[in-house]
Amino acid sequence: MWGIIATWRMALEGLSESASALAAGSAASTAVVDAVATVEDFPYYKSVGYGGLPTENGDVELDAAFMDGDTLAFGAVGNLIDIANPVRVAHALSRQRYNSLLVGQGAREWALEQGFSHKAMLTDRAMQHYRKRCRETLDKGLSPYDGHDTVGVIGLDKHGSMSVATSTSGLFMKKRGRIGDSPIMGSGFYCDSETGAATATGVGEDLMKGCVSYEIVRRMAGGMTPQQAADSVVFELEDKLMSRFGRVGDLSVVCMNRNGEFGAATNIKTFSFVVATAKQPLTVFRAERHQERTHYHPVDDEWMQAYAARIRAPIED
Repeated sequence: MWGIIATWRMALEGLSESASALAAGSAASTAVVDAVATVEDFPYYKSVGYGGLPTENGDVELDAAFMDGDTLAFGAVGNLIDIANPVRVAHALSRQRYNSLLVGQGAREWALEQGFSHKAMLTDRAMQHYRKRCRETLDKGLSPYDGHDTVGVIGLDKHGSMSVATSTSGLFMKKRGRIGDSPIMGSGFYCDSETGAATATGVGEDLMKGCVSYEIVRRMAGGMTPQQAADSVVFELEDKLMSRFGRVGDLSVVCMNRNGEFGAATNIKTFSFVVATAKQPLTVFRAERHQERTHYHPVDDEWMQAYAARIRAPIED
């Protein structure tokens, strides 16, 4: 048995390669890191890695994480600037006994000391997006906070080992130094090979209020299916935040258990995810909320073509 699942359509190309590697016997740790790195390298994805949208100060501050489900070792970086493939830095940090979570200048210095490459992560296209969004929001007195699609990937290999990795440029127009859920163990990700793994995407400030990834894994350990665990955690948190906090942002998750069974849940209109297992061919699913349950179905060619056209479309001045 093997399997791999990720948030958002943007993970498709990386998952395609990693699924083949898992089927051939590759380790889950290698598969998830390679899949995330592929997303980080693609300049048209404006919420992850190279080409990610900047903070209000104009810097691209990147967050990433990795967790080994066999040992529970993890590594994470926050506010990392101008280092290629933050997920590989996070993976390297997971091998450290201490100092596993580094942020800002400390994270950058450590990455350079370890031989990771400097790379200017702000692209001309991202700056075009930045200026356009400013005109559409700040210039009109509207909130600029939009765009927060984290890539999170869970892998299960033929040896029964599981790993999870995440990467994001975070909330668009965020304050300098802001960190969301993506590099925070238990919220943006959690993995235990004896049970399963989960990873989240959405508004980090709200996802962290429920420690959603840990809670999903805990409920799977208690006997819930991945789908039951995902739905119950997302919708219970939504209800709690609405009743006690008065508002709630986007909450979306994917998860997989040690048997390769998977689940996904969302409180937004449309959430896409990608999955492949020994039993499930590589597929992009479109998930939608129906009351307190999430339903999903494979996307069609028209949806895929519209997606490709949208992310590559010229940016109007």
